[in-house]
Amino acid sequence: MKPSGISADVLFEDHRESLRWQWVAGLGASERRFDDLAVRAARSGADLVGYLNYIHPYRVQVIGEREVAYLAKSTVEDFARRIARIVTLEPPVLIVADGQVAPDALVSMCERSHIPMFATHESAAFVIDVLRAYLSKHFAERQSMHGVFMDILGLGVMITGESGLGKSELGLELISRGHGLVADDAVDLYRINQTTIEGRCPELLQNLLEVRGIGLLDIKAIFGETAVRRRMRLKMIVHLVRKETMERDYDRMPHEPLYQQVLGIPVRKVVIQVVAGRNIAVLVEAAVRNTILQLRGVDTYQEFTQRHRRAMDAGGH
Repeated sequence: MKPSGISADVLFEDHRESLRWQWVAGLGASERRFDDLAVRAARSGADLVGYLNYIHPYRVQVIGEREVAYLAKSTVEDFARRIARIVTLEPPVLIVADGQVAPDALVSMCERSHIPMFATHESAAFVIDVLRAYLSKHFAERQSMHGVFMDILGLGVMITGESGLGKSELGLELISRGHGLVADDAVDLYRINQTTIEGRCPELLQNLLEVRGIGLLDIKAIFGETAVRRRMRLKMIVHLVRKETMERDYDRMPHEPLYQQVLGIPVRKVVIQVVAGRNIAVLVEAAVRNTILQLRGVDTYQEFTQRHRRAMDAGGH
């Protein structure tokens, strides 16, 4: 995951309402942050937050009812040792959940070691779920991609291609056919887990589409609220090319799906040749419908190949 500064103070304020927690210790450590090496090594938010565990350092340690019982049901020496071991984990934040009251020794330890401690009546499991989703998005690998990102038939589709081929005009036609715009020109992509990329529109460009000769169009104002989307998961790339590029670099009828690596994840790709007179919007819709069938396990090319093989076998007999 990508290191990106987030302090205890920001974490607390971003979830003050949803988790209804209080800051009970370590107020002087409001700028305490996640360890950069731990963030780089993390594969998802699950690696950065969890129940109290002495094996996993540098993550948010959540102390629920069972963890408090584990700390309390011990001898005086074991109790002191278990509390002291928490310091060696170097957690960015400690969270006491399930409406539990933190032991005085734990509160004192947080004050001495400058470790922020939050307390909430929400369940420990709920706190972990909320923070894992939040941290996965915050620390997600990201990149910006040039193109038009659309919601077409419920599928997140990125339209890319050579300059001057009419990507924005194609986006406008698709919007007029009832599909939704996520972003035009610059699309922010985030890898939110091992298999999923989410595309969003930069705040500066929200709801806007640029068309040559007309200028900037406010799609939400022109077509209404249902014509725009805040975010979509990237499932498909439609790449527009000129005739000479198509003939030089691509097969007319690919025998297996094409893929393009985006943030280390393979994304299905369809290449469409742009020629005067072709209805590109209809072709894009057809490509999306075909991709949906492939995702459901229906492969038209393979079915044709099998049908052709059976016909050849029957002819041979």
